Order: sequence, then structure tokens, then C-alpha cells
Amino acid sequence: MEEKKAQGSMAVLAALFANVLVAISKFVGYMLSGSAAMMNESIHSVVDCSNQILLLFGDRRAARGQSDLHQFGEGRAKYFFSTIVATMLFFGGGALGIWEAVEKLFHPSHEVSNPLIVLGILVFGILVEGSSLRVAIKEIHELNTDKLPLFRFLHESRHSEILIIFTEDFCAVIGLVLAIIGTLLTMFTGNPMFDALSGLLIGMMLLFASIFLAREFYSLIIGESVSKNDLEKIQNAFKRDEVKKVIDIKTVHLGPTEVMIAAKIDIADSYEGVSYDVVNKIEQMIRKALPDKKAYIYIETDEFDPNYDQKRQIQSDT
Repeated sequence: MEEKKAQGSMAVLAALFANVLVAISKFVGYMLSGSAAMMNESIHSVVDCSNQILLLFGDRRAARGQSDLHQFGEGRAKYFFSTIVATMLFFGGGALGIWEAVEKLFHPSHEVSNPLIVLGILVFGILVEGSSLRVAIKEIHELNTDKLPLFRFLHESRHSEILIIFTEDFCAVIGLVLAIIGTLLTMFTGNPMFDALSGLLIGMMLLFASIFLAREFYSLIIGESVSKNDLEKIQNAFKRDEVKKVIDIKTVHLGPTEVMIAAKIDIADSYEGVSYDVVNKIEQMIRKALPDKKAYIYIETDEFDPNYDQKRQIQSDT
């Protein structure tokens, strides 16, 4: 489990190092060229650097463990700081970039100087950001033990750092490609409108990315159940002769690698005298089936009531 926790941090550190290098080069390129796309990319890289620092801080808070106030630890701190990152990406990277690009688009004195230097810096940025993206993809492959399609894994994953880093790096590479296209079109046509348009597209892309991330992190903060694959593993632990009926199972992620499992079961009559032993064996099987997660397990024994679902619905309505 400690190895899984370290994976997300490695991707964050790689992205931070890459963004510091790229941000410096982009600002130099913007000062030499006045390119709207380069300016937008510079803002994007600075925001990304701030984002990675926030993610590292969130990771540190999440590792603080249990306390009297937070008796299940602070694992969701990662989700909170990830939400702040998505907000910064929206306003700092997307909205501000669009504002600046629109201003350049309608500014009559807007021009792009030293386009070859701009292109060289953009290519350098692609190489660096591409390296960071490869680190994120490698860690996704390691975490994606169920071999899910990429987008489905990103949607279902409870590892917020990987989701953010992959999205940021992917958008960075696409943004750099758009900036190169805008710069080349400006060089060949002499019309700086293409440079401003590329900056506008980059800003819009960041807006859409931030909205996607915000939706994912809202769901994680509210509390998502375990994945379908993990739920199946949990349910298999209850498939034994001693259990007459699984009345109910509820799960929730307390953090990327921490889950709470609550269950109500009906023990077979012949095993009621050793129900505690049955519960202990079920807990052992669940922990063995989820070696990469810390599980808080609470199992209650009860008599099955055929009207249980109806009574539960009435209670939730009231």
C-alpha cells in the first residue's frame, strides 16, 4: 500500500520539475516574441507549478493518520486540494488565458517577433512535458490492474493525483502543439490572428479540462463507493456456508487507498454460536482480497427480514 501511495507522488514531482523548466523557457520566449499563444502557455505552466505544490501539500496532510478529531484519518485531504487545483486551472489557466488571447485578437499592434525562437522553445516544452506525461501513463498502467480503457479508468479511479497530472500533462502537450500551429501559420501568412486564435483554443481546452476535473473531485469528496471489481471481491468473501443471507453492504472511499466497509448479514442457524469467528474470517478474506488498501470493516449480524428493503426506503424518505 505504501508503494501505491508513493506512485502518485512520483508523478507529481516529475510534473513539477517539468513545469518549472518549461515555465522559465516559455516566459523567455514570450518576452522575446510577444506571442499570445506563448503567453497563454506561460500562464498555464505557472499555474501547473502551483498545482503540483498544492498536490504535494495535500499528500502530506493525507498521510497524517488518525487523530481524536479525524478518527479515520485525513485521506480525503487529497480530494480537497485536488478540487482547489481544478479551480486554479479554470481561472488561472483557462479564463485568464482566454481573456488575454481575446485582447490580443482585437489588439491592432499585436505581432509575433522571433518566431524561430518561439518554435524552438515550444519543441523543448513538448519534449519535457512529454517525458512527464510518460511517467503519468506508466503509473496509470501500474494502477490499472483491471486493464480498463484509459478514459474509463480516469473516471473510475480514486487516485486524484494521477487524474490531475495526466490531464494537465496531456493538455500541456496538446496546448504546445496548438501553439506551434499558430506560430507557423503566423510566420507563413504574416497574420498574428492565428497566434491569438491558438491561444484562445488553449484557454478553452483548459476550461473544459477543469470542468471535467471538478466534477470528478466533487464526487470523490462527497464519497464514492469502491470500484465494481473491488465490490465483487468483497462480496465473494461473504459467499460461505456460514452466511445464510447478505442483507446489505455499504462501502465508501475515505481516500485513494482507504475504504470503509459496513455489512449486515444473517448467520446460518448452526453457526450462530460462533458468529464472531465467522465475522473474523470474512474480514481476513476481505483484507487479503484488497492488499493495496487499508480497510475499516464493520459487520453486523441480524435476522433477515423480507421487508428490509421497504423499511430502509421508508427510513431514507423520512
